[in-house]
Amino acid sequence: MKRVLIALFLFLTLSRGFSQEFDCVVSVSAPQIEGTDKRVFESLQNAMYEFMNNRKWSNYNFKAEEKIECTMLLTINDRLSGDEFRGNLNIVLRRPVLNTAYNSVLLNYVDKGFQFRYVEFQPLDYSDGTFSSNLTSVMAYYSYIFLAFYFDSFSPSGGATYFEKAQEVVTAAQNAPEPGWKAFENEKNRYWLVNNYQNPANVGLREFAYRYHHQGLDQMYEKVDQGRASITESLGYLQKVYNAKPGLYALQLIYDAKRDEIVNIYSDQRVPPMEKTTVVNILKDIDPANSSKYQAILESK
Repeated sequence: MKRVLIALFLFLTLSRGFSQEFDCVVSVSAPQIEGTDKRVFESLQNAMYEFMNNRKWSNYNFKAEEKIECTMLLTINDRLSGDEFRGNLNIVLRRPVLNTAYNSVLLNYVDKGFQFRYVEFQPLDYSDGTFSSNLTSVMAYYSYIFLAFYFDSFSPSGGATYFEKAQEVVTAAQNAPEPGWKAFENEKNRYWLVNNYQNPANVGLREFAYRYHHQGLDQMYEKVDQGRASITESLGYLQKVYNAKPGLYALQLIYDAKRDEIVNIYSDQRVPPMEKTTVVNILKDIDPANSSKYQAILESK
C-alpha cells in the first residue's frame, strides 16, 4: 500500500521543474484524397502534435516518464474546399497500472464526421471559454476529457475540474457551424459524452472508474484477489447506471474500452467459478450484444 500511495503522489502532485501533461502520438492521413499537395497534411500533423504536447492543460506538472499516453489518429476522407476538410478522429487514452508495465485503455473511440478548416502553416490558437476554430476546440475538448478520465481513475471524482473545462468548450461551441456540439443532433456526440459524466444521476460512471482502476487494477500486483473483488464491485455500479438508462452513450464507450481486458482478467483459471458466474451475468445483462465474448470466461480453463 505504501508503494501505491507513493506512486499516486508522484502522478498527482505538483513538481517544480517539470511541465506538460501529454505524450500524445498524432497521425494525419488522407488516403482517399487525390491530386492534393500532401504537405498540408504534414503541416497539420505537426501543428496538432505541438498543440497537444506543448501546451499546459492543468495545474499539474509531470515528469517525462509520468506523461499521459494518448493517440489522435485523423483520417481525412473529404476535402470540402481549399481549406475545409472532413474525416474521422480516432482517439485513444491509456493509463498505467501501478507497479507494472501494463497500460489500461480508458477511452478508445472514433469521432466520425469531424469537420474543420486548416491552412498550411497556420498557427493553432486556443483560449478557454472562446471558440475560434473547430479544430482547436475539438482538440482542447479531448485534452480535458483525457485529463478528466485519467484523474477520475486515481481518486474519487478526481477529474471534476476537467469535466467542467470540457463542458465549457461545449458551451462555447454552441454556435459553431460544424456538427458534434449540440444536444439535438444525436445522443452520441461531444455534447452528450461530457453531459453523461456531469449528470449526477450517472455518478456510478465515475465511481466505476475509481474502483475499477485504483482500487482494482492498481492493487492486483500485490493483492490479486482483493483487487479483482474491487473490479467485480465496480461492475455493479455500471449495472445500476444501465438499469436507469440502458442506452447511455458513456456506457458503450466503457464497454468498448474495457471488454477485452475484463475477459482476460476473469478468464484466469485461478478465479473461483462462482465469481466468474457473477461477473458474466452482470456483463451479459449490461452488454447483451457481446454475450458470446463474456461466455468465454466460463469456458476458460
